[in-house]
Amino acid sequence: MKRFLPFLLALVAMLGLSGCVRYDLGINYFSQTRGEIVQRIRLGESVTTFNEAIARDWLRSLERRTKELGGKARRRSLEELSIRIPFTNGAELTHKFNRFFEPPSIATTEEDEDTEAMVWPEIVSHLALEEQNGLLVQRNRLVYDLDVRSLGLLAPNGNVLVGPGALLELDFSLNTPWGARVMPGSALPQRSSWNRNLTWTLKTSEASHLEVVFWVPSPLGLGTVVILVVVVLGSILKSFLKSPGTA
Repeated sequence: MKRFLPFLLALVAMLGLSGCVRYDLGINYFSQTRGEIVQRIRLGESVTTFNEAIARDWLRSLERRTKELGGKARRRSLEELSIRIPFTNGAELTHKFNRFFEPPSIATTEEDEDTEAMVWPEIVSHLALEEQNGLLVQRNRLVYDLDVRSLGLLAPNGNVLVGPGALLELDFSLNTPWGARVMPGSALPQRSSWNRNLTWTLKTSEASHLEVVFWVPSPLGLGTVVILVVVVLGSILKSFLKSPGTA
């Protein structure tokens, strides 16, 4: 049994190709109770030229995983797939995100026998989110650790045949309503829209550690404040109407 991502990349690496897979991954936070995980996967033309069946099966496996998590996948072409997976809170975000990137196994076929001498590693991908609720806003501390160095193709003696940088280009983005603050020790992103959009171009040759703090509006808190304001204004108006000398 082989892991689906290393399987695809290793086969491509055997041809000495580069820049085979472009993977854009992001998290969009709209409010305390609404957000989505977005992904865009683009396979290089060399991938589908080499083995169209493998490329098609890999993208289909991503589509199935998306459906299992309540998301939607849109196939733009044979080489490109867009994914959106909604979430309603931090617990659901971390569950769906980490579940999606638990690599499933695929059956080995006779065509894979030539790759048996190679080492098939696993990637490390883990997202954690700590939430602190306030009256009007929610404070979120997001930590993401990713290590894809093992995707480099290794010979049985441990020598690197093809580095992961030749196989995979990876971006991670975070979009928040009011911006985010990057914590010390985190990789530095590119910023836009008053820090509301942060984008990291991750180096596949080293482990990546991302840590940010951001705030999102709390619909429940805002609704509570509106109700309190209405009650207070109603009480003031009632007292005014009952006061002596009023019409």
